[in-house]
Parts: sequence; C-alpha cells; structure tokens
Amino acid sequence: MTTLTERPTRFLRDPARSGRVAAPLRLFAGRHPDPTPAEADRLARALLERDEPSDRLVRAIREDGTVTLAQFRHVLEHGVDDDTPAPLREYFALLEDTPTWVDRDAIALGARTLRRVGRDVGDVLAYGSLLGGYNNSGPLPVLVSSGKLTGDRTLRRITETGVWWQGCVADGGLDRFGAGFTLTVHVRLMHALIAYHHERNGWDTTARGLPVNQFDQAGTLGLFSTSFLLHTRVLGVRYTAREADAVMHLWRYVGWLMGVDDQWLVTDERAGRRLLYQIGLASPPADDDSYALAKSLVDVPLRAQYPRFAALRRRYEYERGLSLATTLLGPAGVRALRVPVRPPWYPVLRTAVNVAKHHVVGRVPAGRRALQRLGEHQIATSHERLIGHEKPSIASMPA
Repeated sequence: MTTLTERPTRFLRDPARSGRVAAPLRLFAGRHPDPTPAEADRLARALLERDEPSDRLVRAIREDGTVTLAQFRHVLEHGVDDDTPAPLREYFALLEDTPTWVDRDAIALGARTLRRVGRDVGDVLAYGSLLGGYNNSGPLPVLVSSGKLTGDRTLRRITETGVWWQGCVADGGLDRFGAGFTLTVHVRLMHALIAYHHERNGWDTTARGLPVNQFDQAGTLGLFSTSFLLHTRVLGVRYTAREADAVMHLWRYVGWLMGVDDQWLVTDERAGRRLLYQIGLASPPADDDSYALAKSLVDVPLRAQYPRFAALRRRYEYERGLSLATTLLGPAGVRALRVPVRPPWYPVLRTAVNVAKHHVVGRVPAGRRALQRLGEHQIATSHERLIGHEKPSIASMPA
C-alpha cells in the first residue's frame, strides 16, 4: 500500500487552487464529495499504476523483438492467425474476452444518444473536456514533448480525437473490428509506447507519478463521459435516465478497452461526478504547459481559413469559444488557464435553441426521430471533414 511519503509530490500539491477550479463540479458530486483517507490513498496509488498488459507487449516489441508493430496492426485489423506471436495472442485474447457486464444493447443506445447531440459535440469536447483537462498539469509534459497540441498541430490532434470519438459512437463501432474498437486499442498501445519512452528518458516519477498512469486515465475517461453529459445539459440537451446510463455504460466499456482498471470504471453519473471532482481536487494546478496548450486551443479559430469574411468569422469563432469555455468551466477554470473570460452570450443563445429542440420537440416520438436524424446528419457531415486528416499513427511513436 502506498504511504503518504511514497505519494508523488504532484498529488494534492495545491488543493486550495485546484479546489477553486473544481468547485462547480463539487455542486453535483453528492453530499460528501471530499475523498476519505482510504479514497485519497487509492487515488495516490493510481499515479504509480500503469496498464500492465500493454507494458508487457511494448517490452516484447522494444526489448525482446518477438513482436513488431506491423504484426500488431495486422492482428488489430484482421485478427489472430497461425503466424501470430504468443505475446500478441495473449494481448488480444484479453481484449476479446469481453466482460460479462457489457450490454451491447446499452452500448447501441448510448451511441445513438450521443449522435443525437449533433453539432454541440465538438464544442463541448473542445471547450469543456479538452480545455478543462489542461487544469491538471501533471501529465502535460507528455503532450508538450510530442508537439501535437501546440501551434499549427493543435487542429490535427483535435481532429484525430474527433475521428476516434466518432468511431466509438458509430453503429457497431465497438464491435471487434469496428472503428471505435480498433482505434481505441491502437491508441492504448500508443500510450504504452509513449510511457515506455518517457520512463527511460528522464521522467521524474517521484514528482509526477508514471507518465501514463491510472489516475490520469480515469480523469480523461471522465471528461468524455461524466463531464460531457453535464456540459451538454448546461447547453440545454435533455437525456432520459436510461439514455444517460447507456452513455455511461458505453464509456465504461471504452475505458476497459483503453486499459483503465475496473475500480475506476464507474457505472452511474453520481459516482462519476464524485470521482471526477476528487481527481480535480488532487491534481496539480495549471502551469506553464497548461497556459501554452490552452492558448493554442482557444487560438485555433484565429488561424482558421474561411472562404468569405475571414477576419470577421475568425473573431466571431474566437469570441464564441471563449464564451463557451467561461460557461462550461466557470470563470475560475478559465482564469486558472490564463484564458480570457467572456459573458455567456453564446451559451444563452444555444441553450434556448436546445431547450426548444430537446425539451419541446423531442418530447413527442416524431420530433425525437427528427432530432435523431438531424444530429446524425451533423455528426456525419463533421466526420466527412475529419476523415481527410491523418489518424493516430503508431509509426510516429518514439523508437
């Protein structure tokens, strides 16, 4: 068991600052949201726990030479055959041994529910989930060192995340050879390759924990599940209790595929909000890496190309994003990232539209079907724009 002296120094480094950023989530995290001593110890241990099956596979690739990345890609896309090395057989046997709790009907409902959200998906993932995640500075040196989330490469990395998300929510996307399954497992190995590289090249585990650890993985999963549901509700999207449970179930399975330990795969929103609040409270506050990543993200519209009225459109999209960020993260959350605070003019307008759509039109079966078609059309249109960009590439990982 991890003792207090063994905890990485990033853990609960500045709970006052982190608590101010996490304060909005505390309101939704139940009656006793603060971690008990046992829960705090469990969270601290998670900083020193990795995805062990993927680490074993990476060592087979990097040290033993018994597996190649080409072989991994072949099995990922086509399945195991007679020439598959033993480490790959073991790895995919684990992945294909689907837990008994997985409910394919619930996954299908969760995916359909998420597709109905439509155009708000990208806004919430960018200005709620991704930007909000930068308030946890612990894992950010990994992102900064890759160069993929700063400068002109920011949009490409956001695009890759969008392609992955859309694969996860596609019909059959999480079946064995679906896009969501293959991209999730692909990204899982990428994470393990990155972790292997950093652990052997000067990473300060005493200060930061492992470069890719269960604490940060659980927090990231919460941004796509719990945080996403909360933020879209802020913008007026309505979910039934059954739909919200299905969304949580979908991301629980994605987390399992990604290598997140079972203890962090929460089953309901209340537990998810409490866990996400505790992770936020225990995370180190924003630092120079956070400021650089946040600026690159909110400045994306200023670098965009538009066919008409380009200067005006850039300014509008920039201000729209800041208004969204301030509403979704709260003024303290954006100030902590040194992002300008703006009035909630856009969320107010968007909420009015969504309330009419989801709370009025969506109450009747015909209206609900129309909203589903509209949302899926918007998601499909977005996907067509995204697929022209590169998907995550194992070949780009450090040797």
